Amino acid sequence: MSHHVRVQLVMDVICVHSYLGHTRFARAADRLRAEGTEVTVEFLPFELAPGAPADGRPLLEVLKQTFGPQAAAGALAFAEHAAREGLRLEYGKALATGTFDAHRLIADAARQGKAEPMAERLFRAHFTDGLHIGDPATLARLAAEVGVLTGHVPADKVRARLDHVRRLGVTGVPVFLIDNLPPLTGTQSETTLLAALRQARHHERRTP
Repeated sequence: MSHHVRVQLVMDVICVHSYLGHTRFARAADRLRAEGTEVTVEFLPFELAPGAPADGRPLLEVLKQTFGPQAAAGALAFAEHAAREGLRLEYGKALATGTFDAHRLIADAARQGKAEPMAERLFRAHFTDGLHIGDPATLARLAAEVGVLTGHVPADKVRARLDHVRRLGVTGVPVFLIDNLPPLTGTQSETTLLAALRQARHHERRTP
């Protein structure tokens, strides 16, 4: 009998902790899948900067203006830390933007079984490639790259999902909601995430 673990990931694609969390989670999920367990992943949207203008201003400037110079320095220090895990964070060319349409694209991808590669591509587009993921033309190009057909999920459905996540009490991301386990929040190691997935699988095995 094959086992099945369901996971909901609450993330935003302009959140660096979400990117690191998603990368570690993907590695843990791949290890569990290699052990013969099916892992179903659903993305729940969260807007780090709701209503942010989609004009694509340089991210480091926005961080300095909003949080002070230490925020930019902190981001660059985090980039060095992330590089040790294989993530290239190019803050010098990253563009600040709202993410509503990016979440809508992930919802479209989910209907086609491609939410995981679509989310990963959006993270990489923002943090590594310096692409403007609030720009409709850029999103269309990224969708085509992953093989996702767009326009199936209406905007009000995305708004309803954002409201649902707020009602769950989520105020920061990432959050990992793994079958039958208390929520895991913030920066979690790959080891912790793998242990949680295995625990959920064990619980599923005992559940009649």
